[in-house]
Amino acid sequence: MTISRRAFLGSGGAALTVPALASAGGGSVHPVQFANSAVANGRADGVKTSGARMVDIPGGHQVWVKQIGHGPIAVLLLHGGPGMSHFYFECFEEFLPVDEFRFYYYDQLGCGFSDRPDDVKLWTVDRYREEVEAVRVALGLERFILFGHSWGGMLAMEYALRYQQHLSALVVSNMTAGVAAYVKYANELRAQLPADVQKAMKAYEDKGDTKAPGYQQLIMDHLYSRHLCRLKPWPEPFSRTMRFMNASVYETMQGPDEFNIVGNYKDWDRWNDLHLIKTQTLLLGGRHDTMSPQDLQRMSRLIPDARVVICDNGSHMSMYDDQQHYFEALLKFLRAPRRA
Repeated sequence: MTISRRAFLGSGGAALTVPALASAGGGSVHPVQFANSAVANGRADGVKTSGARMVDIPGGHQVWVKQIGHGPIAVLLLHGGPGMSHFYFECFEEFLPVDEFRFYYYDQLGCGFSDRPDDVKLWTVDRYREEVEAVRVALGLERFILFGHSWGGMLAMEYALRYQQHLSALVVSNMTAGVAAYVKYANELRAQLPADVQKAMKAYEDKGDTKAPGYQQLIMDHLYSRHLCRLKPWPEPFSRTMRFMNASVYETMQGPDEFNIVGNYKDWDRWNDLHLIKTQTLLLGGRHDTMSPQDLQRMSRLIPDARVVICDNGSHMSMYDDQQHYFEALLKFLRAPRRA
């Protein structure tokens, strides 16, 4: 749940998508064809791939995963979007010591280096939840920490509510427990904009022209620069993530942008189920986030064993614009003793 691909493109209106790097025709292809992309680290024939491999998921597709580090604490990362990729998680390599942690990049189906089928019926919350379980099985994870950011945080909550017996801990980063709450707060942020900006945005909306470059530029200049990522320029891994975002996944599940949530998860709400999450949980957010800090505080009261950390200088990408605070809190939680 983050910036629309069109907003990132601005007035240009187009960018080279990841599938185009592999094939001008697009379709069900791997976005980048590396020689060793389909092999596992430590193959029987001795071929090394630096931890990267493709794993099978239900439906005859494959998704890309990569292990970083060799420590005893296992962490599976769920990226945001929907439709983004693991790219913006690359900053984790600077903070998680490889002798303490082994963490796993994972591109969800349709994203990054994973298969990119054209079937929009695949883009659902339930199917992605079961995909996470298939990845867990393929990686052989029994007791692990699940980390989800933004849409990945929604997915992490869904997984915890179905499969928390496999979790030693849960991290929900920059995500609230219901889409309605998210929309409410996003509109509160919008109401703080100058009157002329709000008037210009409404003019596009009244015409049903929210995909127009001018509308997307208004969102970029007046909302995303304040509440998505406050750094100028954006960090390269995050910019790269946005360039290669799968708009089909994003628009099917969320909608055209952050203020028109008409996709198939528009009614998602887990407020009444949070008490069922019994695993130790860390809730991370930013004072300037598109998600309400008050919502995260409320979540921490509803999840029985939860703590919340709000990064005072952070936005939706607190892992970048309040980096030291964010990773200090995350590492403290990841290193904490776990109950059996």
